Amino acid sequence: MSQTSDPIPMLLRAIPGVDRLAADTALDPWRAQLPAGVINNAARSAIDDCRATLLRQPGGAEAPAVPADADTMYAGLVEAVAARLAQLARLPLSSAINATGILIHTGLGRSPLATVAVEALADVAGRYAPVELDMATGGRGQRNNIVRTLLTELTGAESAIVVNNTAAAMLHVLSVVGQGKNVLLSRGEMVEIGGSFRMPDVMAAAGVTLREVGTTNKTRLSDYADHTDDQTAGYLKVHPSNYRIEGFTQSVEIEELCALGRERGVAVIDDVGSGAMFDYAPWGLHHEPVVRRSVQAGADLVCFSGDKLLGGPQAGIIVGRKHWVDRCEKHPLMRALRVDKLTLAALGATLQLHRDPKMAAEHIPVLRALTTPIDALRRRAQAMADQLLALDGVAEASVAEAEAYMGGGSNPAQAVPSIAVRMRADTVGEDELAARLRTGRVPVLPRVADGVLWLDLRTIFPEQDAAVVQTVQDALTG
Repeated sequence: MSQTSDPIPMLLRAIPGVDRLAADTALDPWRAQLPAGVINNAARSAIDDCRATLLRQPGGAEAPAVPADADTMYAGLVEAVAARLAQLARLPLSSAINATGILIHTGLGRSPLATVAVEALADVAGRYAPVELDMATGGRGQRNNIVRTLLTELTGAESAIVVNNTAAAMLHVLSVVGQGKNVLLSRGEMVEIGGSFRMPDVMAAAGVTLREVGTTNKTRLSDYADHTDDQTAGYLKVHPSNYRIEGFTQSVEIEELCALGRERGVAVIDDVGSGAMFDYAPWGLHHEPVVRRSVQAGADLVCFSGDKLLGGPQAGIIVGRKHWVDRCEKHPLMRALRVDKLTLAALGATLQLHRDPKMAAEHIPVLRALTTPIDALRRRAQAMADQLLALDGVAEASVAEAEAYMGGGSNPAQAVPSIAVRMRADTVGEDELAARLRTGRVPVLPRVADGVLWLDLRTIFPEQDAAVVQTVQDALTG
């Protein structure tokens, strides 16, 4: 064929059929993983794309390259099918490396589980487990009993139950305490939580009438007292974990509110947010309410997350006075909001670690990351920077001071000192490089700022350092 002849008609005639392309031996590795129909559909899609490319009007810089001959076209089709199958064979959800410096990253599933929690989850995942069976008597059991004793031991509460997240916990307790009546809430605590869910909307869904008290920056105990009447069922206190008001401010402490609640016969509900089992101030994290304090103050119901500072699975935990917890457990919503055996297994193992703050800080990943000394981060960052500088295509890799953040509604604006690796590539811009890292075989999520990529060592686990370097190398050479 001459250089001036049009190869497209010949190539169109040479396009293989779906059956022939799908049967190519180069695709054999996928046959054990994917059904024949999926492979056929991938072959059909590749053929359709190829035909559309050949029929497209040629010319211009954006025009796709035309294969040199039929053999080249066929080889390209096989590669295209293999690439589609590789994508289809990937698990819908797999792990990623968090290099953002946000410890509790909602987009990345919040807190990773401790090894013992993963093992406990795996133990029950593929087997039967006595979720609602009393093994001693052979009779029916209560699934909340699996973690109830641990929760009461750690918090000092009389009883406890677990639902699937903290929004569910608030919906549940409000439905039990205040349905058809009024619940008082400070204007300074009228928060919007993740996904544009606002506390007033949750209260409305629970059938509660919201009565706002105080002002945005100042709420006094008298504001609650002055708005309490025979239709007042509860006082709600919400920890504003995702924002902070500073300056000319005043708020009511939980001890004061509980005393007023006892005096007026009004239930007190405290949403403390992150599930702190002990004080994290020694590690630079201030203003996080400890669950036990609210219980000791006399709160009737206390709600908190399982997957933030507690470091467990997603869950909404409700602890408090047995009278109120029993009412929550018997409420019809309980069945709709209950958790499964996987959550209970992982949560139980996580709670056991919290019996000893030192053990929790050592074994729960988010707490270990929070408490890692800065010098240890610096040593790892220097080693990573040296390895990155040795790669072809890396223009800069240097160690820099950084600030990590708790994120996930746990004091997200409070910075934690950290160390990061700043890096640039020779021929790839920072946004393109970040995209390649996110979509790599082992995905890495960096932070982009000031024209460079930041790889924050506080949220990268030590065993992931080598994988970060490998993913950068793949991004620059692939």
